[in-house]
Amino acid sequence: MLNNIVPYILYHTEGCHLCEIAQSLIEQTDIQYHHVDICDDAALAERYGISIPVLVQDDRELFWPFDATQLQEFIGV
Repeated sequence: MLNNIVPYILYHTEGCHLCEIAQSLIEQTDIQYHHVDICDDAALAERYGISIPVLVQDDRELFWPFDATQLQEFIGV
């Protein structure tokens, strides 16, 4: 089975300072990820509206607050 090119998704929304902190932590790793603004999808807004930022890989979710150590454990480094 082929791996996804970008296996991680950071659910966020514009203007979220916690999302900016999470993005900064993620950018210190070597993982590839992309952003998905939950405001662009009503189902995502309902699911993650009070939980963002959330880093997702397949069916695993890392909810804020997380630190660099928890992030490293989540990505398996």
